[in-house]
Amino acid sequence: MTVGALTAAKGVRTDHPLSGMTTYKFGGAAAWYVEVESMEHLDAVLVARNEQGDGVPVFVLGRGSNVVVSDAGYPGLVIKLTGRFNQLELNGSIVSAGGGVSLPRLARFCANHGRGGLEFFVGIPGSVGGAVTMNAGGHGADTAAWLIDATVLDTECGETVVDDAAALDLSYRHSRLGPSEIVLEARFRTVDRDPAEAEDLMREITAWRRQHQPGGTFNAGSVFKNPPGDAAGRIIDDAGLKGRRCGGVSISEHHANFFVADKSATAQDVHDLVAEVRRTVLDKSGVDLQPEIRFIGDFGGAS
Repeated sequence: MTVGALTAAKGVRTDHPLSGMTTYKFGGAAAWYVEVESMEHLDAVLVARNEQGDGVPVFVLGRGSNVVVSDAGYPGLVIKLTGRFNQLELNGSIVSAGGGVSLPRLARFCANHGRGGLEFFVGIPGSVGGAVTMNAGGHGADTAAWLIDATVLDTECGETVVDDAAALDLSYRHSRLGPSEIVLEARFRTVDRDPAEAEDLMREITAWRRQHQPGGTFNAGSVFKNPPGDAAGRIIDDAGLKGRRCGGVSISEHHANFFVADKSATAQDVHDLVAEVRRTVLDKSGVDLQPEIRFIGDFGGAS
């Protein structure tokens, strides 16, 4: 590992394993890894990254629920938001959440304080930063419907801006945010709701997930985005691919848009199965499925 400014920066670890930090539980190590607890700490790490002089790429890792890390690892800096970035604050009907806050925690925080609207987040095992970046949603709601604004740092130029929801260009599983931008905080509107009613709504959502999704498995949630007016799982099933296997990864018999892994699985297995499904579905139905999960690092074969 090259010794340099990044290696010497506060809290930075080299060759740090990432496998335990994703829901798939495999993949390689990050060349550099750091948990930042404050804006000052984040700024210092980014200065060191620029001084490193190697054009070091940056990736912000949230809850690891829709990420596949290459078996060869990630040849850059992985940042995890902690400390002040995990704080929640309620001001009237507006809740402010740090980019590192887990979505189920946000949902329960609001419910406990008599605030509703964000119950759908209880079924999404991601972070606030990830939710804004991909306009996460489910159960008839999405981030865009409740987001007021987000504080975003561009790691390339060092500029921090507050973008309202309209400026973020949010659409289905999409925002204008690029890989160099970090969501530091987001503000959401909420509505009055009795805590017991909110708890009932969240219980219904978690029960639905247990019934319709493959629990108790290593997976990364929905693999593909749903095409307009259709469902990726139905399309994959109709293509005769349910149960298809590549190495240690197979398409769930319970839900065809979930790829489950056994203990022998590798990140490359997921990549190859995704590529095979895309080719087969395109050949059979003309639909070009777009992955919802993100592949981090270098993978062999077609993208």
